[in-house]
Amino acid sequence: MNSLLFSCMHTHTNFCDGKDDIETMCAAAYKKKLHSIGFSAHAPILKKTGIKTDWNMPDDRFDEYVEQVLAAKHRWHGKLDVFLGFEVDYIKGLRSAIDSDIKAVNPDFLISSAHFVIPANGARPFTVDGPEEELLTGIKEGFNGDAQALMHYYYDAMTEMIALGGFEILGHADIIKKNCINKKYWPQENEVCRQKEIACIAAKAGITVEVNTGGINNGKINEVYPSPVFLSFFREHHVPVIITADAHRAEHIDGNYDIAIQTLLCANFKEFIIFLGKIEGKPQWKKIKIN
Repeated sequence: MNSLLFSCMHTHTNFCDGKDDIETMCAAAYKKKLHSIGFSAHAPILKKTGIKTDWNMPDDRFDEYVEQVLAAKHRWHGKLDVFLGFEVDYIKGLRSAIDSDIKAVNPDFLISSAHFVIPANGARPFTVDGPEEELLTGIKEGFNGDAQALMHYYYDAMTEMIALGGFEILGHADIIKKNCINKKYWPQENEVCRQKEIACIAAKAGITVEVNTGGINNGKINEVYPSPVFLSFFREHHVPVIITADAHRAEHIDGNYDIAIQTLLCANFKEFIIFLGKIEGKPQWKKIKIN
């Protein structure tokens, strides 16, 4: 594994829910001999949606974040490629990767993810990857106790998000499993059908899927996002993948990449890609062989 060229395009700092600052994360990436680091702060949502969280970047720090990442890009030039990005939470009708405030700063890349659930019955919004108690309360109040309805809501959101577009990397495609991986909240075969659909539309959209080790790094689960089965569907549709750590601490900047490589091999992937930047607005990628 040490001979492979790695990057981390999913990186959080103390601008949102990360623990370290931009310079510390850059130094860690350089020490680990990564090709590049992409900063992907959780884009602000309070002003856009009225939803307050303790993990999205505050609206009033948006400009400072952009300035500091661009300064790091200049400071590390020639030693480490630094990219400006965001992780944009898809919240139907309220927040997405095509929003003008995000596009106005001309980010190098965007990750788009589905975390939030806005129940149609007016119940309190919640996230699929929050504490398990929050998830169970959300299912009870927002979906009348029907966990399978939540599962379909999540994959419907993913479908809408991909169709809307505007981003390069699909974030942790099955993060809904975080609290459910060892429990049977819904029939597995029904989720597999939805995952096959997602793989198909991702291929048609031409996006890249991240193989995210964040759940392992945080001790929450013992496998990557997406699951090996889900990854096999992406492989069948020739969807490119990029390995990320979803790093919230400097020590996690390449955490458990060996597990990511083994998972990719088991799913019959022969390569992953790293991001090289954009030329005339088009993302450029480098293939890294792993067989």
